Amino acid sequence: MKIFGLIGYPLGHSFSRNFFNEKFHSENIDAEYVNFEIPSIDELPHIIQANPSLAGLNVTIPYKEKVISYLDELDKDAREIGAVNVIKVEHTKGGTKLKGYNSDIIGFVRSIEALLEPYHKKALILGTGGASKAIHQGLKQLGLEVLFVSRNKHNDMTITYEEITPEIMQEYKVIVNCTPVGMYPKADECPNIPYELLTPQHLLYDLLYNPNTTLFMKKGSDQGAIVKNGLEMLLLQAFGAWDIWNS
Repeated sequence: MKIFGLIGYPLGHSFSRNFFNEKFHSENIDAEYVNFEIPSIDELPHIIQANPSLAGLNVTIPYKEKVISYLDELDKDAREIGAVNVIKVEHTKGGTKLKGYNSDIIGFVRSIEALLEPYHKKALILGTGGASKAIHQGLKQLGLEVLFVSRNKHNDMTITYEEITPEIMQEYKVIVNCTPVGMYPKADECPNIPYELLTPQHLLYDLLYNPNTTLFMKKGSDQGAIVKNGLEMLLLQAFGAWDIWNS
């Protein structure tokens, strides 16, 4: 039996274990998906060693960047993003080889591309954490120019929330929330952007999916904007991980 799993800390919120074990059961696949809740990434080699049937891992916070130093190889997207959420484990006579990928970018691109219109040329990315790197790479692949929004200014590609002007809102018609602001149980919060300047030409994409409609999305809808949550992206990145493990 093949073993797949998830490394991260904590893992109480994990969607992957239920998703994959239901898939294995319904499709009669001889495999099991296990949560490896590890308080330190240093425990990864032990997990690999203790599970000779391990064929693949998902990686979640806080290890998407820290895991890279433990891998033998990275695919192009993962290298450019600087974050990994899928590891393919290959057992050979020479030992075990770990290759890192990023299926977040696959899920995001497939999820948003059908919503894009010709006037969607520029995007604001709210947040600068690990998830935002995959979103940035995905938007670049789709031909959009990107500006990051953060509480603190990091570089020339970043502005603060206070620096969002009416001109920026008019120019940047795609806004992607990569922050945890608005996630259950704090569903009464939303990123601090000027929602009154949104129009029906704006597209608001929230990586969050619990609640189903975040306050960020509701405020966008109230102004006529197109809104979407991150559930489809979550499903598509899981499909992407399965394709990687079986390629």
